Amino acid sequence: MSKKAGTKSIAEIKKEFEIADRTERKKLQMLYASDERSGVKNLLHRYLREEEKLLAEEERTEAMKCYERQYEHVGWICGIDEVGRGPLAGPVVAGAVILPKDCHILYINDSKKLSAGKREELYEIIMKEAVAVGIGMASPARIDEINILQATYEAMREAVSQLSVKPQLLLNDAVTIPQIEIPQVPIIKGDAKSISIAAASIVAKVTRDRLMEEYEKVLPGYGFADNKGYGSKEHIRALKELGPTPIHRASFIKNFV
Repeated sequence: MSKKAGTKSIAEIKKEFEIADRTERKKLQMLYASDERSGVKNLLHRYLREEEKLLAEEERTEAMKCYERQYEHVGWICGIDEVGRGPLAGPVVAGAVILPKDCHILYINDSKKLSAGKREELYEIIMKEAVAVGIGMASPARIDEINILQATYEAMREAVSQLSVKPQLLLNDAVTIPQIEIPQVPIIKGDAKSISIAAASIVAKVTRDRLMEEYEKVLPGYGFADNKGYGSKEHIRALKELGPTPIHRASFIKNFV
């Protein structure tokens, strides 16, 4: 450091914290701990709170690895989740994700608990760092043909088949997928308890949301970019006024058309 700690301006100290990594910030906390200036004290408090939040997030993330640790002896573990069972339009989408055993991605959580921006950010990280990712879909026509539950299972099987690495165990959000030979562990509210399932929920959600935003461009008037095919007031009004589109689920919209 070119200046003694006590002679540095608050702006200079703030700059030091901004460019420092976690280890360096701990050293800076100790270095400026005796500085009596209120601006420095506020700065130290701010970064101390940030460190506490980061530690809490690391603990939360580690807790979400409990199933992955429990079954790590079997080999590759894949999380499975779906999104889009309830909408009036669009496909049901399933995600299958195998995370590395030493995964250190923070903030992974049930996709419903994350903002759209955070989901997009995590999607890119997951796609980059995952050992393998598979995505499966069942179309609205297929949902009408075999019902939403069977279509969901079909999407999940497709997602598993798209993996470039074969898993030895599937962790599923609440369901047991029929017609699949890989051992499965269904976990109630698994997207909030398993990091692999949560990662799969993020991949499925972002994939489906992007698709619905594209549908908005070719099928305007229903608000697909905003409601993602769910039965919002705007969507139901448009359905009654404009009629159904090719991506509407006939078995879901009987009460509206």
